[in-house]
Amino acid sequence: MEGFKKSLLACIWFMFLTFPLVVIRVDTAEKTVQWRWMHMLWVGLGAFLLSYVWRFMLKRKAMGRSATNPDGTPVVPFLQRLSANPPLARSIMAVIAIGALVFPWLFSTYQTNIMISAMIYIVLGLGLNIVVGLSGQLVLGYAAFYAAGAYSYALLNHHFGLGFWTALPLGAGAAALCGIILGIPVLRLRGDYLAIVTLGFGEIVRLVLENWNEFSMGPSGVSGISRPGLFSVELSVDGATTYIYYLMIGLVALTIFVINRLKNSRIGRAWLALREDEIACVAMGVDRMKTKLTAFALGATWAGMAGVVFAAKTTFINPASFTFMESAMILAIVVLGGMGSILGVSLAALLILLLPEYLRAFSEYRMLLFGATMVLFMVFRPQGLVSSERQRYEFKETKESQG
Repeated sequence: MEGFKKSLLACIWFMFLTFPLVVIRVDTAEKTVQWRWMHMLWVGLGAFLLSYVWRFMLKRKAMGRSATNPDGTPVVPFLQRLSANPPLARSIMAVIAIGALVFPWLFSTYQTNIMISAMIYIVLGLGLNIVVGLSGQLVLGYAAFYAAGAYSYALLNHHFGLGFWTALPLGAGAAALCGIILGIPVLRLRGDYLAIVTLGFGEIVRLVLENWNEFSMGPSGVSGISRPGLFSVELSVDGATTYIYYLMIGLVALTIFVINRLKNSRIGRAWLALREDEIACVAMGVDRMKTKLTAFALGATWAGMAGVVFAAKTTFINPASFTFMESAMILAIVVLGGMGSILGVSLAALLILLLPEYLRAFSEYRMLLFGATMVLFMVFRPQGLVSSERQRYEFKETKESQG
């Protein structure tokens, strides 16, 4: 009853505040005033329902969900149940793998292009996940490394005629070098200060690309970039799109494999320690400089590879493709997916990239829906879609140790 009263009060206040904008409409041509009372009714009803639902969800969050089922057995998360059933997990993975492999043959080139873009953002999200999710360094200029890889391939192909496979490691190396250059001066910075510096770095890179015409062709960008070749065979647009699609499947699989191995390695544990408590991490003997530089370099490497593929896919790039909004979108993928979670970041990239394409009817409200989704996630599920579980090591005593 108390929630009902508060929602009703919020409804009345909202109707009072929006009264001049919603109800009164002045027609200057006819010199008349229209009173749209039905608009006020709908606004009040919407405000009441949203307020009531919001309070109800907050109450549920405060109470917390029961840790046991009605029969008294403990609730086991879906992922844990899936990992405890290897045959089922392998079956699901097989279905996903088969669906991914036959996708270009079942859907149009347009749909395949959308999936390529989604997989590019999966790689970008997983790369940023190294820096933000694992090592805890807030980076707001990640698009700068993305641009380094894209422009490396574009300029090398334009001036020297280098192909995709030659430029791929070079673009990754150029982005890694940018990560090291950025990482060295910010070793002592944390939190908001680090975010501001990386934001400035991203804007500097964009402005340099936009104004240095002799180097980057300025705002006009670089066009005529070659698509990846298949043993010197000329591919049509559809064939090249399918080829890039399978390249991205391989790159996504490689990214997941490498990051999963890094996460469970010695450097991965150092990243996690640095994220949890930097002072305690240094006190335990972890080299802070080496750990941070490794995170920046590796995270930038994956952005560079994604940039090379992006340039090969679009055959045209300009500085407008690497603005702060790109960095914010990639960071949103990491936050919504779950910091440190490989599966969560992959799912969030698919949702953020695919939903706007398939919900074109709401294109005018895209940023409004995106902002509302971010707020809802931060309030009701701050750990993201799939939370990263802490690893637990159990030491069992043996008879020899007891003796």
